[in-house]
Amino acid sequence: MRGAISTSSLEQTAAAIFSEAASKALSLLRPEAEVKLPEWLARYRADPVAYVLEVFPWGKPGPLEKHAGPDAWQLEILERIRDGLLTVGQAIQLAISSGHGVGKSALVAWIVCWSIDTQVDCRGVVTANTEAQLKGKTWAELAKWFRIGGLGERFDLTATALISRLPGHDRTWRVDQVTWSEIKPEGFAGLHNEGRRVLIVFDEASAIPEIIWETAEGALTDQETEIIFLALGNPTRNSGRFYKVCFGSLRHRWITRTVDARTCRLPNKEQIAQWEADYGEDSDFFRIRVRGVAPRSSDMQFIPSDVVLAARKREASWTWEDPLIMAIDFARGGADKTVVGWRRGLNATIRKWLKIPGSECRDTMRVVSLVVEQATEARPDAIFGDATGIGGPALDRLRQLGYPVFDVQFGGEAHNNRRYANKGTEIWQRMKDWLSWGQIPDDESLDADLTTREYDHDKKDRLILESKADMTARGLASPDEADALAMTFAIPVAPRSTSREHAARGSVASGSDYDPMKDI
Repeated sequence: MRGAISTSSLEQTAAAIFSEAASKALSLLRPEAEVKLPEWLARYRADPVAYVLEVFPWGKPGPLEKHAGPDAWQLEILERIRDGLLTVGQAIQLAISSGHGVGKSALVAWIVCWSIDTQVDCRGVVTANTEAQLKGKTWAELAKWFRIGGLGERFDLTATALISRLPGHDRTWRVDQVTWSEIKPEGFAGLHNEGRRVLIVFDEASAIPEIIWETAEGALTDQETEIIFLALGNPTRNSGRFYKVCFGSLRHRWITRTVDARTCRLPNKEQIAQWEADYGEDSDFFRIRVRGVAPRSSDMQFIPSDVVLAARKREASWTWEDPLIMAIDFARGGADKTVVGWRRGLNATIRKWLKIPGSECRDTMRVVSLVVEQATEARPDAIFGDATGIGGPALDRLRQLGYPVFDVQFGGEAHNNRRYANKGTEIWQRMKDWLSWGQIPDDESLDADLTTREYDHDKKDRLILESKADMTARGLASPDEADALAMTFAIPVAPRSTSREHAARGSVASGSDYDPMKDI
């Protein structure tokens, strides 16, 4: 470790450079004039290891009095950044999957402080899986290290940004806290800073959706620029870009590190030992919270990703006695879409699904026309749909044409109301069970709809799916395609009769004792 600079010396230097008189003088410089960093900061520009070891007062009286320095894995990441800076223009991409309590948020804070403190006009964004995580944990940890490192002489830390105090640089020398939305990802566009430094941090990256990654990666195109992309978190899901790309198909593009909490200084080892005894080392609980390894199914993911993947690749058979079921999930416009899905027995690829973008759903007559056209061509044995909004006129028209149409109320009472909080949860469970045997279209958007929804239990300990409002709050789109498939399980549909009369029109089981769902 390099010789440490005394705190008083740092304060004197900072005061001399960033005094009010100096700031006024700098503000008079021409815009193209080069801003100079204090010499003691400039020497850390390409060395985050030295910065963290020497700027923060490890082992001295104060908040770090009982801490000798970073953990070994944290130093390793800082070293990888230092080594990566030797190749200007090639982005440094780091993905860290870890157990709980290993010091991820502290590492993020150090990298943010070093990035902005040692490069003039550095620009960066920091986001997390939820707004609560971003504001209450990630940003709160940054505020703590901001104070410990004495950055207040040079920067202002607000509720949403870390901004240079140098006049005229408030827009060009800053790191912003950005909440994301899958529906409106534009907040991550335009982060370019050619010839300087760009920092992108995704905290709890496992739950950040594909579109946000794609938008943020637009910043990776700048030439002759120091670009650092840090994605880290607990691996709560075995789906999404963090798992499938960073640690999967494109892991050769990333510097990856899996951090087991048992190897770190900070976590409570006694608690970890109890978890291992209670749950087992290979349980999903222990894999996520301790080992930093992705679960076989996500922490609260309702339908496991491996089940959906198998259904996409499977070739399931069907017979002519299996009824042809049509389901329609109607959109109200915006980011949602109207979806017409199909299922015959174990096969949901029997006909091509129809997807009408939300922008085209404002024309109610066109939507009704397309739905009627599909039904007239295929002659389904049963049609299930949501009759609210624009769905009403379309379903009424199909009734007029003589089709067996049934309204589905996702918020209505479940058939088994002791186990399920509502009808929507019940039919999603039926769909989940069917997916172990059935075949679905090999479609990424349907896959995402099926695997992103989470679950919980209500006050009566009944299973309940995450609401669409909560999904929107997490920045996720409405699962329109999955809802369409789920509706094909709304009520049992009787097998087609071998007689010509019933084979031509089909029938829905009603008024009989037949109920294949009675034990669900």
